[in-house]
Amino acid sequence: MAESKTPVSTPEEKGQVINDPAGTNIDPLAEKELLRKCDLRILPPLFILFLLAFIDRVSIGNAKIQGLEKDLHMSGSDYNIALFAFFPTYILFEIPSNLVLKKVAPSIWLSSIMLLWGIVTVGMGLVRTFGGLVAMRVLLGLFEAGIFPGCVYLISMFLTPHKQTFWTLMIDRYYKRYELQWRLSLFFASSIIAGGFGGLFAFAIAKMDGIGGYGGWRWIFIIEGLLTIFFGALSFFWITDWPETSAFLTPTQRTLLLTRLSTDTGPATMNRLDKSAAKRTFRDPKIYLGTLMYLGVVNTGNAGSFFIPTIIREMGFTSAAAQIRSIPIYVVATVTSLITAWLTDRLRHRYAFCMFGLVVASIGYIILLAQDNLSTGVKYFALFLIVPGGFITQPVAIVWLSNLVSGHYKRSVSSAMQVGFGNIGGIVASNIFLSSQAPKYPVGYGVSLGLLWVCGAACTVMFFLVRWENAKRERGERDYRLEEVDADNLGDDHPGFRLTT
Repeated sequence: MAESKTPVSTPEEKGQVINDPAGTNIDPLAEKELLRKCDLRILPPLFILFLLAFIDRVSIGNAKIQGLEKDLHMSGSDYNIALFAFFPTYILFEIPSNLVLKKVAPSIWLSSIMLLWGIVTVGMGLVRTFGGLVAMRVLLGLFEAGIFPGCVYLISMFLTPHKQTFWTLMIDRYYKRYELQWRLSLFFASSIIAGGFGGLFAFAIAKMDGIGGYGGWRWIFIIEGLLTIFFGALSFFWITDWPETSAFLTPTQRTLLLTRLSTDTGPATMNRLDKSAAKRTFRDPKIYLGTLMYLGVVNTGNAGSFFIPTIIREMGFTSAAAQIRSIPIYVVATVTSLITAWLTDRLRHRYAFCMFGLVVASIGYIILLAQDNLSTGVKYFALFLIVPGGFITQPVAIVWLSNLVSGHYKRSVSSAMQVGFGNIGGIVASNIFLSSQAPKYPVGYGVSLGLLWVCGAACTVMFFLVRWENAKRERGERDYRLEEVDADNLGDDHPGFRLTT
């Protein structure tokens, strides 16, 4: 990825700015060392944070098959209600949390909310009623709301100059656009790993059943919560803060970081949030298409995490076997997601990879919708298509929209809308797998399949919209924007900016 000189971009270099005037000389060895240092210092603690966040969020699926419903006298749709309770506060408080993060050091804010959701997770293991469980899920959504956008924002702080505002991908602040997918997918892989090894962890913890008078499902929450509290305290010292104050970078490296990133977008900036910038942002169809993309595919990720253990158990396996058999599914999902990330960055292309993941997952859903005369092995194989397929598309959809917008404020809004409103897909996932329809779940599989192709339709419209817009810029049909009063604040509307396909 290192380059001896910042290139003068050509029209074919999608996502680049044409005729970058900087011509900045960059030492490739120094750049390589900078990237290595950023990778080793930034990603590991955030990986652990998101891993634990996802484990604590979805461990209710493992607790369910270990006696949660029986002990709390749950019936009917009670489990779905408990799942649903997490999402309203999770969605509503994502933006406020990042507003606080903008004012407070990441090491303080992220560690604090981690401690709080760890305490809540322990509380889930101590509740005695269904109402208490719902209350804990509401609080869990509140405190976890800031983790995904906050971690991604922190990484993005090292991608673009320091004026980047809240909600811009943190990974974006350290890395160029075509260095981003690999890093985000590494970070995102923590949630995939949590889906698989969270089951193994829960299986081991559940063997504590009866100790202290607590059922195995209670110990799942208690142990995982205590582990989260431990890492929350450790994170005060482990998480790095903003690029301009990070002690792990030398002054020379900070200068190099800002230099290489400023040449990545060139004049396609948006540093003022005025009326014109607001119009350009909220009238941009790319943001709404990106939100639909994420909403359509995130349902599959959430549904898998909540219901995979139950689905496997209802194929005829014991609870213990269901936990163990979920692990290979997520191992495959992790590997395919990372291979996809490497390829899509290297090829500088997103659309085909999004569609490939959707097709793979769709085949899995179709198999399960037609499962009447199928063997258990075939139905189990379908899960190896659904989960990896969804996790191929989901991180690529996030990065694609990030690549398509430029400018601090616009990227802030776009990522907020995509992740915030897109998580409505999680609400859908929590309500479509009804216990009354077990083990076939026709509504769950059917709605999930339909949502995948909401994502697919949005991806396809985005692809052709981007090609159409790039062609107009090639012909000089957007050059008139350079004469407008806000020519220095156009963001990705700048005629020299090429949109990623």
